[in-house]
Amino acid sequence: MILAIESSCDDSSISITKIDSLKLVFHKKISQEIEHSIYGGVVPELAARLHIEALPKILEECKEYLKDLKAVAVTNAPGLSVTLTEGVSMAKAISIALNIPIIAVNHLKGHIYSLFIEKEAIFPMTTLLVSGGHTQIIEANSLNDMKILGKTLDDSFGESFDKVSKMLKLGYPGGPIVEKYAKNGDENRFSFPIPLSQSPNIEFSYSGLKNAVRLEIERLERTTLEEQDISDICACFQKTAVKHILQKLKKLFKQKTIKNFAIVGGASANLYLRKELENICLEYKSTLHLSDLMYCSDNAAMIGRVAVEQYKQNDFINLEDLDIKSRLKDY
Repeated sequence: MILAIESSCDDSSISITKIDSLKLVFHKKISQEIEHSIYGGVVPELAARLHIEALPKILEECKEYLKDLKAVAVTNAPGLSVTLTEGVSMAKAISIALNIPIIAVNHLKGHIYSLFIEKEAIFPMTTLLVSGGHTQIIEANSLNDMKILGKTLDDSFGESFDKVSKMLKLGYPGGPIVEKYAKNGDENRFSFPIPLSQSPNIEFSYSGLKNAVRLEIERLERTTLEEQDISDICACFQKTAVKHILQKLKKLFKQKTIKNFAIVGGASANLYLRKELENICLEYKSTLHLSDLMYCSDNAAMIGRVAVEQYKQNDFINLEDLDIKSRLKDY
């Protein structure tokens, strides 16, 4: 078995995966959403302190499996440096205590492998990764053959939801909150600009849309911002944010035949986005692959799934070489 640790942001998670069968025998995640909600976003130093409390508590529940471990895996990039450090420190301690090798896992590869938890991987897979930190289209041909086809120039899809929620004083995390309000809103009331609609490039930008929403909120606040106004803003923002993605994906689908397409990452839990992607995949005769909703956000199960593949390739790292990388340029 492989024990995997995930602490790249504000979720403390540990999993244990069987190497031969891919069976997930243990998985637990402790979220920090309540602690960070009062600040309207993740506070890195607070997140690190909470990892120090949560990770040992989860590890205590894994004691019965420790004797069967062949390796320990940990997210070391990308993410918040202070939170990645907590997971890496625990992985090093386990490696020394049990005399087992360490596997360093790319968090973004983990999101792609969230599609394959307890099942065999399918490649090639063109993947849209949408989260609080990333908006990317990745062409994944295998574990070690992945390249970015397009990415955001500024804010990410998930981050824009958090910012809109904060502007409306709705709370954190913004994704599910904005989506909930949008269900009761009129998505045609406001006409927000679709970012980069005239650009031929496959790239994303959400700063302009976010600013347009801010200006509309300020205009309405000069009189009274009613509950229905909030719902309408959320609905119009969500529609425009998703339409931006769809416009760029249509350009990609016209350029190349895509047999398998997937959406991963925390923001991939957005049901409005999922429905629109179902339609575009149907239009271009592409098979849409989705992660279970419980594995969309950061979790150790996806890290453990990547680790199984790295284990089979003897892709280990020396203790002294294991460091953290808050940012990555590629895969």
